[in-house]
Amino acid sequence: MDYLDQFLHRAERLLDRLEDLLPPKVLPMDWSAILAARWRKVSFGGRLEPVPLPHMLDLDDLQGIDDQRNRVDRNTCQFVEGLPANNVLLTGARGTGKSSLVKAMLTRYGHKGLRLVEVDKADLVDLPDLVSIFVKQDYRFIVFCDDLSFEDNDASYKSLKVALDGSLGGYARNVLIYATSNRRHLLPEHMSENLETQHVNGEIHPGETTEEKISLSERFGLWVPFYPFTQSEYLAITAYWLNHFGLNLFGPEIQGEALRFALERGSRSGRVAWQFACDFAGRTRLHEAGH
Repeated sequence: MDYLDQFLHRAERLLDRLEDLLPPKVLPMDWSAILAARWRKVSFGGRLEPVPLPHMLDLDDLQGIDDQRNRVDRNTCQFVEGLPANNVLLTGARGTGKSSLVKAMLTRYGHKGLRLVEVDKADLVDLPDLVSIFVKQDYRFIVFCDDLSFEDNDASYKSLKVALDGSLGGYARNVLIYATSNRRHLLPEHMSENLETQHVNGEIHPGETTEEKISLSERFGLWVPFYPFTQSEYLAITAYWLNHFGLNLFGPEIQGEALRFALERGSRSGRVAWQFACDFAGRTRLHEAGH
């Protein structure tokens, strides 16, 4: 009997350890109360985790990108209304509002059933699992992949190609992919690839490597490029955010300070304009308070 008690005790300890390795019980997502979620890898698979306080951005706060804003807004509106719409690739200069524009869609259309789910590049292989979850829902889902890019030896982009060309486009009508990237073709481009180019009957035919890279980005039906801001655009955005903080003065002295702030960071972008406005407004209010 002592041996049986010892065996049962050791078996219970083993089960306790195994339970620590298993993912916690996943409760069903209440999409009526959840606007945004993240896909997280766990032992033996992945799970959706709600974002309690998603970053809600107002579309009107995105300055200097009117054309890009209108194009993404129109595509998202089509999607929410159940009309044909495209997967979207937002590419270009850093800090110009690519990610913010996607988040602003949630603010604009969340009340109409739009939901935003963030997925890391490394977890793109789980897209079929996500689609199988979303296709059963009455909501519209944007799968958001931020700062997306792949290296030469990274084969995970093939999962994205399949998702864009296969299940997402062909079966799950309530799911789209919105991705941001600093690279237009998502994969690095090398000078040596030009050597693969062939001239046939006076026509230029890119090599297989180039074609493979282009084929990935081409699967996004809507390309939205972003460009570095000019000095006047940067200053206009800075003035907007200073006004947002209740500071209506933006004379030559403050403009010069804003330009120096951008020069130190090597970028005139909306992000830098926001950072300067935060810094300047904070210092001004602190000085007014006598500190």
